[in-house]
Amino acid sequence: MNSIPASKPPTTMRAARLHGPKDLRVERVPHPGAPKCGQVLLGVLTTGICGSDLHSYADARIGDTAVEKPLILGHEFAAVVEAVGPESLNGNHQPLKPGTRVAVDPAQPCHHCEPCEHGHPNLCCNLAFCGNYPYGGSFCEWILMPARSCFPVPKSIDDESAALLEPLGVAIHAVDLANFRVGHSAAIIGMGPIGLLILQLARLAGADPIFATDKFPWRLKLAAKYGAIPIRCDAEDPVQRIAKETRGRGVDVAIEAAWGDESVAQAAGMARLGGRVVLVGIPGDDHLALKASTARRKGLTLVLSRRMKHVYPRAIRLAEQGRVDLPGLVSHRFPLKRAVEAFQLNATYADKVVKVMVESGAKP
Repeated sequence: MNSIPASKPPTTMRAARLHGPKDLRVERVPHPGAPKCGQVLLGVLTTGICGSDLHSYADARIGDTAVEKPLILGHEFAAVVEAVGPESLNGNHQPLKPGTRVAVDPAQPCHHCEPCEHGHPNLCCNLAFCGNYPYGGSFCEWILMPARSCFPVPKSIDDESAALLEPLGVAIHAVDLANFRVGHSAAIIGMGPIGLLILQLARLAGADPIFATDKFPWRLKLAAKYGAIPIRCDAEDPVQRIAKETRGRGVDVAIEAAWGDESVAQAAGMARLGGRVVLVGIPGDDHLALKASTARRKGLTLVLSRRMKHVYPRAIRLAEQGRVDLPGLVSHRFPLKRAVEAFQLNATYADKVVKVMVESGAKP
């Protein structure tokens, strides 16, 4: 009897690569190959478009990191384990097995430098990060990742929600830095996915009232659904509105989760004397600007939030318990072959966009 030959592993895959400002192309690239020690080969299920992806898409850089060669973008993703290298333990220090569905922390710290040793892997001196030049990201069909970056997710968390555990982790870290106490008042600038998640977590932390500012009415509608007092910033001055609502006091905590432009000065203006300002957004021109006398005379504490650390188990529990609404953030879905269209829509904020997901097609 003739045996059926085993199918050959693929040598190429489809990926969305950025070649320059607004020059995104879906093309064939080499398959990443077999995993090495401590690595896993992942079949990407779905990836969310993040604000930092939009920065890279618009300018072919983020901050002072320029895209010098074609780069696969993407870092908010869920995947299924296809192959496992030797000595591959997941983020919970357990062995990974093929077929396991995972949420993936896109940060790959060295775990040996001074910040890592002090428990701050988000500040790693040697950080590799998916979709940040020169490290390729997840808008593709397969990707190699450290097993330690992978966290198995229960069946109760769908693929899109598993991918959104990454922005949820960013939001958790920002709320940790906010040091909320029960009954603290808050203002959150920017009701994109990160801002909406920060809002939900601030409510869980006991903040009240919470003011939410944005220029898009459909995002403010979601903010109101999640318990915020919405303020449309292109129709009224949000600093004056909050001053009126708080009888001139201001809020205990102001969190900037927009684009880090005039919103930074607004956050300082909204905070009370001795208040706290947490900066999460990434400024397009790589500069922060606020009136120094405002921050000085108020004695503000300014905190800059850098990604997240040690939060995936917490994020998974919150999602599994239904304490945060992740599915409600997803407004659009595209297959990988239409990634260019997905980015164009998100970059123009058309069609009431909130969160765009790009499906790569892998199935567990």
